[in-house]
Amino acid sequence: MMKPFHSLALLGITSFLLTTCDIAYAQINFRNLDLNKVFKTAQDAKDATAEISEQNEILIGQEIASNLLGLAPLVNDQKTQEYVNRVGRWLALQTERPDLPWAFAVLDSDEVNAFAAPGGFIVITKGLLSHMRNEAELAGVLAHEIVHVLKKHHLNATKKAGGMNLAKDLVSIGIDAKGGNPAFLKLASAGTELYTRGLDKGDEFEADRLAVVIAARAGYEPFGLPTVLQAIQAMNAKDENLSLMFETHPPVSDRLSMLEKVMTSSFDRFENQADLSSRFIATLYPPAPQVPAKKSAPEKKTKNNSAAKEKN
Repeated sequence: MMKPFHSLALLGITSFLLTTCDIAYAQINFRNLDLNKVFKTAQDAKDATAEISEQNEILIGQEIASNLLGLAPLVNDQKTQEYVNRVGRWLALQTERPDLPWAFAVLDSDEVNAFAAPGGFIVITKGLLSHMRNEAELAGVLAHEIVHVLKKHHLNATKKAGGMNLAKDLVSIGIDAKGGNPAFLKLASAGTELYTRGLDKGDEFEADRLAVVIAARAGYEPFGLPTVLQAIQAMNAKDENLSLMFETHPPVSDRLSMLEKVMTSSFDRFENQADLSSRFIATLYPPAPQVPAKKSAPEKKTKNNSAAKEKN
């Protein structure tokens, strides 16, 4: 049987309600950035994934994401979870796959990392979130993970790891989530193991390159992702909380060099878009409520004190 997925499903429902109630969330100035020219949407869906339906993609992603959520609990702060879902859903609406059941979660882990599962399920760790200073930086990281879903990077790699014959079996017999289909479970297991090995470098570079486009399209200052990468680069490379990030991604210096080439001059016109640092800080780091000072107790009158006052 598939593992229960109540936590992330609930976040998805919450994010949908919040987004539909506040569709202009990021106070956006759309400008003239044509995503269709950048993404080459349908043409980039390779034959390797064409046979897996969107419904099956979502089911595979649910199983993988539930495995990831088993690594650590969610941050027990509804306001934080709702906020990250707001930002993530707004970014997803700017893409060619806005109708996926996008759901975003913050994992209570000090590791510095983020993960995406097929079908629109994205997890970011508390450790990575703690190194951000504004909403534009959060948007850049979430957009990177969103691109992995849009381009089916993990689905492609999962199918390779699980074997093309499994993918074909999946299509011919369909996925029965309640029946614990062996082909499905093996494919989901292969997808989960992928997170300890990482994607191809080309996939990570593509995710970086298109992430800054999505961030700009969504009205954010697009240099948020490079800023986060610079913060990671400045950290102690021997920090154990960075080990998986470094093992599964290209060198940070290579990613920054690629982004510098891509963003030189062409993104300058977007640098004055919002970073929304005040909203980010107010939401995630609200000031502690002030405790009113205790009033000093009135002096108790005693018989001796009263007598002394009468003599005076």
